[in-house]
Amino acid sequence: MNGLLCYCRQGFEPELAGELSERAARIGIAGYARTERDSGVVVFFSEDAIALDHALPFSQLIFARQKLRLLAELRGLNPADRIAPMLEALAGYVSETLRFGELVMEHPDSDAGKPLAGLARSLGNALRPALRKAGVLTAKDNPSLPRLHVCLLAGDHALLARSVAADSAPWPLGIPRLRMHADAPSRSALKLEEALLVLLTDEERKKILREGMRAADLGAAPGGWTWVLTRHGLRVQSVDNGPLRQHVLDSGLVEHLRADGFAWQPQHPLDWMVCDMVEQPRRVAERMATWLREGWCRHAIFNLKLPMKKRWQETQLCLDLFAQQAQKPLTVRAKQLYHDREEITVLAMQAGRS
Repeated sequence: MNGLLCYCRQGFEPELAGELSERAARIGIAGYARTERDSGVVVFFSEDAIALDHALPFSQLIFARQKLRLLAELRGLNPADRIAPMLEALAGYVSETLRFGELVMEHPDSDAGKPLAGLARSLGNALRPALRKAGVLTAKDNPSLPRLHVCLLAGDHALLARSVAADSAPWPLGIPRLRMHADAPSRSALKLEEALLVLLTDEERKKILREGMRAADLGAAPGGWTWVLTRHGLRVQSVDNGPLRQHVLDSGLVEHLRADGFAWQPQHPLDWMVCDMVEQPRRVAERMATWLREGWCRHAIFNLKLPMKKRWQETQLCLDLFAQQAQKPLTVRAKQLYHDREEITVLAMQAGRS
C-alpha cells in the first residue's frame, strides 16, 4: 500500500488529517486522509508515498505522535492464524540484504484500542520468532535497521508499517512514559519534562539547558514548570500573583515575583522563558513574540490552548502570527505532546543559538 500511518491524541484525528492533507497539497503531492473519530489513527494514502515520506519529516508534524510508512492493511484475519497472512504481506519488503531490526506491536491509544493490549502482547510473542525464522527480522534487535510496526485495530484487522529511527518517535505509539515525581508541585510538570525531551535533541539539551542559566516562568503557580527548571540547575524568576509550593521556594534557586505574567518583563536578558498560562492562544502568541523580538530571552517554551473547533486552522494562525511579530529568524518546533490536552507546545530559539 502507498501511504503514511500516523498516530495522534484521541479526538484530534480531524486536525491531523487536515494537517497532512494541507502539507501534502503545499508541496504538490496528491492524496487523501482516512480516519474515524476517536480512533487515534490517521492513514494518508498517496501514490507518491515515498516522496511524501521524505517531504514531511516527523519533526515538522504538529498533531502526529508517530509517523510510519504504511506497508499493508490486513482485514478479516483468522484468529486461528494471524501470522501467515502477515508473513505473506511482508514477503516483498525483505531481501538477502534487507531485514527489519525490531518488531513493535501496537494498538491505538483510544477507548476502543486499549482492550487490544493483551492480544498485541501475545501475538507479538508468537510473531517475533516466526518473523526471524522467515528471515524478515534480524536474530537480535538492531536499532540501525528499519523497525516493523504491527498496529492492531481489531482482532481481525491490522496495519503493517515501517519506521526509521531518524524520522520517527522512539517509543511505542510515540508515547514517552514519564513518571510523576513525588515532589512535583503539579502534573503540569510532566508537560515541560516531555517538551524538553521531545523538542530538543540530546546535544541541544547539553548545550542550552545548563546549570546556572537564568529563566523566567510566566504564570508559574503552583510551580510545576519552575520545579522542572530548578532540577536542571537553572535560576528561575517565577512570575505569578498566586502562591508557589514551599519546597520549590526552598530550593534556593527561585525568586517569586507577584506580578502579571503578561505585563512583566525582565531587567536583563534571560537564557530561557517558559509559559503555560491559560489564555487566548493568539494573545499568548503575540506576547511570546514580544519576548523574542525584544531579546528578553534566547529560548522559549510555551503552550497554546486551542479552541474546541478549527484547531488546525487556529494553530496555523497563531504560529504565523508569532513568526511575523517576532521579526527575526527563529528556530520553531511545535507538537501536541502526550501530556498536553487541548493545546500544543511550542519551542522557539534565536537562530544559531541551538
